[in-house]
Amino acid sequence: MGQHSDIALLMVLAAAFLHATWNAMLKHAGERAVMMALITFGHGLVGIVLLLGARAPSVESWPYIFASVIIHWFYYWFLLVSYRLGDLSQVYPIARGSAPLLVASGGWLFASETLGTNAWVGIALISAGIMMLALGSRNARSDTKAVGAALLTGLTIASYSVVDGLGVRLAGSPQGYIGWLFATSSSVMFFILWRQRARLSSLSARAYVTGFVGGVFSAGAYGLVIFAATLAPLGPISAVRESSVLIAALIGVVLFGERPWRVRVLSAGIVLCGILFLTVFSQ
Repeated sequence: MGQHSDIALLMVLAAAFLHATWNAMLKHAGERAVMMALITFGHGLVGIVLLLGARAPSVESWPYIFASVIIHWFYYWFLLVSYRLGDLSQVYPIARGSAPLLVASGGWLFASETLGTNAWVGIALISAGIMMLALGSRNARSDTKAVGAALLTGLTIASYSVVDGLGVRLAGSPQGYIGWLFATSSSVMFFILWRQRARLSSLSARAYVTGFVGGVFSAGAYGLVIFAATLAPLGPISAVRESSVLIAALIGVVLFGERPWRVRVLSAGIVLCGILFLTVFSQ
């Protein structure tokens, strides 16, 4: 990879860390739907701040912004359904692990991005390592509805990743594109908060702060990923981004004492090999 791709890799790794952090916060939240609404509220605030000093994105990029907003609404819905039907340790790895190959395929179909054999091997290894976190979990349930909802969540993740990767390249203003995307997609917050309005009064001040901080982390994570799409191909970006599941698993093992740890360490090795194939052996 060239210098721009190396910068993109560092940005995506930072995004993975931020994503794993806010996901760990969400995992331990009592009111998950309300917390997601607060996180989305944080998205909107970050978007407004970005727009204060940003040039407007080009006219050609607006259809992509609108499409991404709609896809994000489906993403929030499928994610909530997945969490209602299955365990977080089962649903999240399946949803995130199914995305890289779908994104790489989308980049090949819609952006004419060609990847070498080693890059495809790396993407496959990262996906396999992440999927092991779900299939090898002691608490995983063979609930077909939960797995189906998680796979649909992964499809929406892949869809908005490809749409935003293409749209930001046409925008002429990555900051403007990201700002308008965050500001408009946060509109789903009002629907969720209206549905959950009876529970808002029972939340502590700490819960509100946690939701806001989680929203800032989440917005920062995806903002870095979108900007990285202007520097490197979509497939490798998505694959390295999904190392957030690995980071989250390590946080669970080290900080929260989650088990089993052996399959998670093995998954870490597989994901690491995949990243090496993408960043070293694909040069």
